[in-house]
Order: sequence, then C-alpha cells, then structure tokens
Amino acid sequence: MNTKQNLNLTLKIWRQKNNRTKGRFEIYKISDVSTESSFLEMMDMLNANLIDQNLEPIAFDHDCREGICGMCSLYINGRAHGPDTGIATCQLHMRMFHDGQTIVIEPFRSTAFPVIKDLIVDRSSFDRIMAAGGFISVNTSGNTLDANSILVDKEDADKAMDAAACISGGACVACCPNGAAMLFVGAKVSHLALLPQGKVEAKRRVLNMVKAMDDEGFGNCSVIGACEVECPKHISLDNIARMNREYMSAWLDK
Repeated sequence: MNTKQNLNLTLKIWRQKNNRTKGRFEIYKISDVSTESSFLEMMDMLNANLIDQNLEPIAFDHDCREGICGMCSLYINGRAHGPDTGIATCQLHMRMFHDGQTIVIEPFRSTAFPVIKDLIVDRSSFDRIMAAGGFISVNTSGNTLDANSILVDKEDADKAMDAAACISGGACVACCPNGAAMLFVGAKVSHLALLPQGKVEAKRRVLNMVKAMDDEGFGNCSVIGACEVECPKHISLDNIARMNREYMSAWLDK
C-alpha cells in the first residue's frame, strides 16, 4: 500500500546573524513536502525557495547525512534531533510529522556551543576536550604490534565498542538542563580506559579531559538521564559512572 503523502507545513526557525547579535524566530510556509523525504531534504527545499525569492537561505550544519558524522545538530519541537529516537537529524523523515503542523527548529543551546549563524553552533569545545587526552600516544613507525596479538576480554571489548559509537554530535549537551557534557566525555574516557592500549595514559587522560570539560563551561551532571534517551547512539549512563571511577582513582594517585 502506498502511504506517500505531501505535507503543508509552518516552520518556526531561529535566525541569528552571529553570536554577537540578537536572534529571533521567523515563520516560513512550505508546501508539497513528501513524507518520504528526510528532514534535511525539507530544509533544502525551503532554502531553494528562499534563493528563488532572492532571500538569504538558512544556515544549518550537515555532512555525511548517514547518521555518522554528528554534524546535523538541530533542536526540533523541543527535542534534540526531533521526535524519533536513536537517530540523528539527517535520519529523521517527514513521515514523523502531519499535514498542517507547525515545526519549531532551533540550534543546540549551550554556553559552550555559541551560535555561529542561524542553526549552526560552534562545537569546537568538544575538539579541545579530545585534544586534552582523547587519544593514545603510540609509536607508529612500523614497529607496532598486530592488534590481534593483544588479548582483550570480550565483555570489555563490547563495552569499548559501545562507547566508541559516540559521534560527538552534542545532543547530550543540548537536552541536558545543566548543559553537561559528561556523557560525551564519559564515552571517550571509557572507550580507551577499557582497552589495554589505553591503560598506560588512563590517569593522565581522565584528569586532563575532565579539566578541559570544566574549563569549557559545561554544567555538572545530576543524572537526569535525558542524555542517554536523546543520544542518537544510545550511549549508556554507565560510561559516566566509569569516568567518575577513573577520575577518583587518578585523583587519589596524584
């Protein structure tokens, strides 16, 4: 059975020239949007209409459009990435909406994510946290051991893989009332702390990454759990607990 429909929608979109100017919501009408199109394709349609009218298109982030890169950071009708779960905005389809609906589209809101323009925010704070310790220092001169020669417990390998699924999109920060980044940092710390290659620098890593997180102005975690619910990859709160244990152990050994 063909369930394809065309929607007529009202879009209430945040417009802001840069982080030094005041932003505002503007209303746009769009018609004949196929329910088979993605949310970003709908935004492309809107921008094509604006360009045809010699109006400035809406700036929004996107790259892979496959749920991998984490660039498509939109807050849609009060939820990070919109009304579906376990997806990034690029994987959201217009069948999740109904004809005549008003859709409110905002950038991710966080002191640590200043607005660049319209719906694009600067998430380079995540990059600086990663630069503080989210890596393994190894000699890559050709003398490295084959990965299979280092045995890893299956349970630890699975947990490390689950943590490594984090795409650094920032939905955890956007939906947290405190603007905390602990799910992101917890995932990055856990990924490496669970593997033998990451244990050498584990203590220095967690101390440096947590300090960088605090320096960037992210809030504190109060275990509300919205981050886990809205994360496109369902990163578990267990990673925050693991990071706290790693941090306490490293702090006591200072």
